[in-house]
Amino acid sequence: MATVSTVTPKRFTIEDYHRLIELGFLTENDRVELIRGELMQVVAKGTPHTVCNTSLIYEVTILLQRQALVRGKEPIILPPNSEPEPDLV
Repeated sequence: MATVSTVTPKRFTIEDYHRLIELGFLTENDRVELIRGELMQVVAKGTPHTVCNTSLIYEVTILLQRQALVRGKEPIILPPNSEPEPDLV
């Protein structure tokens, strides 16, 4: 009788993720984000997406006028195991 083995994916912490970057296993050219402990490949953004995102950041910045700091396309640490780079934070 054949046995079935299960594969358990390796989950990374934020510290693991940063260590992979420090050691050179991951670079900016790899275009990955850490989401719920998994390394996820980032999809390339086209011109319509970029134009829309630029307009959104501009409008939200004006709307919030010193009530909040608006960031675009920058990583945000979400403990314990995520560091996405959302279009707007």
